[in-house]
Amino acid sequence: MAQPLFQSSSLSCSDFSKNSSKSSIIFGSQLRSPTMEKTQLRALDSVKTKSTVRLKAVMESPGLTQEVVENEPKVGGVTNEAANHFKELKHRFLGFKKDKYLSNLERYKQLSEAQYPKFMVIACADSRVCPSSVLGFQPGEAFVVRNVANLVPPHENGPTETNAALEFAVNSLEVENILVVGHSCCGGIKALMSLQDDVISSSFIRSWVVVGSPAKSKTKAAASNLNFDQQCKHCEKESINRSLMNLLSYPWIEERVVRGKLSIHGGYYDFIDCTFEKWTLDYKGTTMHGDSECSIKNREFWT
Repeated sequence: MAQPLFQSSSLSCSDFSKNSSKSSIIFGSQLRSPTMEKTQLRALDSVKTKSTVRLKAVMESPGLTQEVVENEPKVGGVTNEAANHFKELKHRFLGFKKDKYLSNLERYKQLSEAQYPKFMVIACADSRVCPSSVLGFQPGEAFVVRNVANLVPPHENGPTETNAALEFAVNSLEVENILVVGHSCCGGIKALMSLQDDVISSSFIRSWVVVGSPAKSKTKAAASNLNFDQQCKHCEKESINRSLMNLLSYPWIEERVVRGKLSIHGGYYDFIDCTFEKWTLDYKGTTMHGDSECSIKNREFWT
């Protein structure tokens, strides 16, 4: 079974606190002790001596210079491996150019002048769930933004790259559909469900996934009898619905939904058994005030 992408999600926030305490020891008062200062001075003298020897070797003996340089740490293996990866990407690009681009020159000429996508897709950054691969989107068909756990922050949270993409897609491209796609075994959701509320952390992951806290709370209330993995799966879908509701907090999105110019959809891709679940937000049945509740319609299962 595939493992979650974000390995840090398995760590509790207390781990960050432990690391912080260790940092205070390393960079704290111990470094100012006379013993440590003498050790640092000896190390500095050693570096200077080695540098002098190397410089002398350069001036006096090409053979010795070669020997000293070869004793330095090597990173050639990593560089060669990266080069092989890019050779593969080059091969794929040239295949794309031959089989798709040159075979559809008129289409790509149109795309070079403008784009008219019908879909705005918000998907997870997980490498296993590329929406273009899973749903077969072709160039020009979908304006896509991907982030950790496919979250949509509410309007009041302020600017992010996600709502900047939303603004462009809705107001400039005038897409007709917004599709939020979640997936199974989501490391971002696992990170959200693992958060300890009373722990302060500087983790970027934590700072982002807290956007899904309402989905976590609702999951804990509705699925407290389930084990942790089952709760995570429940939250994967609950967070999609929360994001659909957050979309309505943007006035220019709600206005187009009311006018029938824009539809909002949720999708869930289970890559364990390769199934897809799709549903549409029912605006009239959704309540945004008090005990907010997402109403859905047109639910479909693709198996």
